[in-house]
Amino acid sequence: MADPKGFMTTGREVAETRPAGERVKDWNEVYVPGSLLPIISKQAGRCMDCGIPFCHNGCPLGNLIPEWNDYAFREDWTAASERLHATNNFPEFTGRLCPAPCESACVLGINQPAVTIKNVEVSIIDKAWGSGDVTPQPPERLSGKTVAVIGSGPAGLAAAQQLTRAGHTVVVYERADRIGGLLRYGIPEFKMEKSHINRRIEQMRAEGTKFRTEVEIGKDIDAAKLRRRYDSVVIAAGATVSRDLPVPGRELNGVHFAMEYLPLANKVQEGDLTVSPISAEGKHVVVIGGGDTGADCVGTAHRQGAASVTQLEIMPKPGEERSANQPWPTFPMLYKVTSAHEEGGERVYSVSTTHFEGDEEGNVQALHLVEVEFKDGKLEQKPGTERRIPAQLVTLAMGFTGTDQANGLVQQFGLELDERGNVARDGDFATNVGGVFVAGDAGRGQSLIVWAIAEGRSAARGVDRFLTGASALPAPIRPTDRSLMV
Repeated sequence: MADPKGFMTTGREVAETRPAGERVKDWNEVYVPGSLLPIISKQAGRCMDCGIPFCHNGCPLGNLIPEWNDYAFREDWTAASERLHATNNFPEFTGRLCPAPCESACVLGINQPAVTIKNVEVSIIDKAWGSGDVTPQPPERLSGKTVAVIGSGPAGLAAAQQLTRAGHTVVVYERADRIGGLLRYGIPEFKMEKSHINRRIEQMRAEGTKFRTEVEIGKDIDAAKLRRRYDSVVIAAGATVSRDLPVPGRELNGVHFAMEYLPLANKVQEGDLTVSPISAEGKHVVVIGGGDTGADCVGTAHRQGAASVTQLEIMPKPGEERSANQPWPTFPMLYKVTSAHEEGGERVYSVSTTHFEGDEEGNVQALHLVEVEFKDGKLEQKPGTERRIPAQLVTLAMGFTGTDQANGLVQQFGLELDERGNVARDGDFATNVGGVFVAGDAGRGQSLIVWAIAEGRSAARGVDRFLTGASALPAPIRPTDRSLMV
């Protein structure tokens, strides 16, 4: 145990953010550089090294949290990095982007603020990169087997790295022009600078993983031909079909899916564009959807100089404390103020959009909404609560409904789908097609980054067993495992 009295003598302290008025003028990460390292050892010392560490249950990766907390407290950063990488291929991604179900399951969190597990994690990995502890790990020998991975998001990258290190020759196919999937173009720069992705890709290249961009399986390469070319295939194409809002006026100019809006802003930061073709500058912006993607749209609109930003959520405003029906150690639905919300804008709950209003040129100018409430388990409109708000740019951030079927990938492989429209798989993450496996949101449905990495690691074990008859690779989850929720 790091500090036997740490949880009693040290209060929770999190990473310091730059002033909101300063950070909206740039696209750098919102945290003050270097602000964590002076405090993180004491924060790690708050870990109680519980007899039964429920943080393990909260995290699907099975992260060895008490162990690397102990090393961080002792400032043994090399050992901390080793324990961190034992279960997680990309802790710099999860340390920045994961909503931390591990902290919700922290035993200290029963009656005190939980250990800052995310902050400890990101401090360890940033220190490891800075000290040169993160190095390529090429395989000692090659198996002679080949694997194609479709998709370069966290699930695809995790599967690819695991299989490459197992000795297989792995090629990752990505339909975008750069590797990273939603990490690259769906996550704004202010949440995670893309240099973190770039150096991981370089590590993977040095290990032997090959990457092919701007190749869409199903369109550019027939899926069935790909299957014949490789000994095995991992489908990690994500759940990229955005949920639509079929109300009058949806066709107006200025109404866009979040994943039409956010990638363009990222392309500006990559230097591909000077100005985004879909910009919030000087406009009244409405974001429909109260989740993390919606918050990303809010923060992006602030940085583009929006006249106003309003975020709408159909569900009631969550409470700030755990409710009785969401007990510890489950992941509760709580009111969350992200860095984007700190920067301004209005959040409106329990409302539903009825229609959009446009001008004579077909551009959206306003949004009409109505308040809603649950009655007998059904969502009903409240009469007399209709109102109109200005809207010259609307982003739809209401989640995703499944993997893309329009490109022909599902049909060409002949894949079976489950009742939710995801690619069906067995206990080894294998599909109904021999040698074809599925990992991440394509098989699970829309989920968290930690689940995507866990799926990639688990599917890699299934592939390794298929190719060699046995596998020493870890499999942290089963396809049927779900988050610790009520």
